[in-house]
Amino acid sequence: MAHIFLDAMGGDNAPKSTVFGAVEALRENKELKITLAGIEEEIRPLLQDCADVMDRITVLHTPDVITNHDAPVMAVRQKKQSAIVLGMLALKEGTADGFVSSGSTGAVLAGGMFRLGRLEGVDRPALAPLLPNGKDFFCLIDCGANVDCLPAYLPQFGVMGSAYMQMMRGLKNPRVGLVNIGAENEKGNALTKEAFPLMQEAPFNFVGNVEGRDITADVADVVVCDGFCGNLILKFMEGVSTTLLGMIKREMMADTRSKLGALMAKPAFRRVKKAMNYEEVGGAPLLGVKGVVVKAHGSSNAHAIACAIRQAVTMYEKKLPENIQSGINELLSRAE
Repeated sequence: MAHIFLDAMGGDNAPKSTVFGAVEALRENKELKITLAGIEEEIRPLLQDCADVMDRITVLHTPDVITNHDAPVMAVRQKKQSAIVLGMLALKEGTADGFVSSGSTGAVLAGGMFRLGRLEGVDRPALAPLLPNGKDFFCLIDCGANVDCLPAYLPQFGVMGSAYMQMMRGLKNPRVGLVNIGAENEKGNALTKEAFPLMQEAPFNFVGNVEGRDITADVADVVVCDGFCGNLILKFMEGVSTTLLGMIKREMMADTRSKLGALMAKPAFRRVKKAMNYEEVGGAPLLGVKGVVVKAHGSSNAHAIACAIRQAVTMYEKKLPENIQSGINELLSRAE
C-alpha cells in the first residue's frame, strides 16, 4: 500500500482543493494511504463527509506554513515544522513513499536538495512537466529549477527525462533533443555548444538540436534545456494556449452561423481542451532527488491534486528514482 505525504496548505485553493483531491484519490485507489499535513483545525472540518476513507487518512498538524512570500532556502531552514520539510524528512526516513505539494516551488526545490538529498552523481535536480505536442506529451526538463546551468548538467537532465518517459509513458527508446536556435550541430550559445558533444556520448537516444518551432512538433520525447529557457517555454505555452482558446471561443460566438458551427464542433473542442489541460497529467516531478516528489501547479483544483497523487503513486510503484540512479551511473561510467 503506497503512502503519500501531501502538503495540505500548499497552493492558491488550499486546503479545500488539497483535502478534496486527497479524498478523490483515496476513493479511486483502495490501496492508498495519505498523510494530510497542515493546520489541523482547517483540515478537519473538510473531512466531515469522508467516513469511507478516514481509516486511510492521517492528519498531521504542522504549525509552520511556507508561503510564496518566504525566501525558499531560509524558510526550509527555519520552518522545520512545515509540511514541506516534514514531508521531505518522511521520504528520507522511509515513512512515506511520495510527496506532493502545490505550494512554493522554491521551497520544494530547497527541501528536495537540503532535506531529502540528491541521487549519487546528480549535480542538480530538475523539474520535468509533461506538455502536449499534438500527438501525446513530451517531457520538458528543466523548466525552472536551475536558471544557470553548466554543460555537464544537461546530459544528466537527458538521462532523467529519458528514464521518466520510459517508466511513466511506456516509451522504449525516448528521443532526447537539446533546445537550440538552430538544428545544426555548431549552432547555439556557449552552454549548448559545450553540451552538444556530451549529449552525443550520453546513454540515451539523442536526436540533436530542437528549434523552438519544433518543440511541439513531436520531434523529441524529452526536450532538454536550462531552467531559464525551460521556464520561458513553459509559461509561453501556457499563455498561447489560453489566448488561442479564448480567441476561438470569442469568434465562435460572434454571429449565428458561428454559433451553429460551434455547437457541432463542441465535442472536438472539448477533446482539444482536455489534451491541453495540465490537470490530467499531474504535476512536474522533481527528478534527481532520493525519492518521489511531485510539484503540482499552484492553481490546482481538487481533481488536479488527485492526478498529482496518482502520478506520485505510479512513480513509486515503477521505482523511478532507482531507474534514474542506474542511468546516472551509466553516464558517469562513460565519462571515466
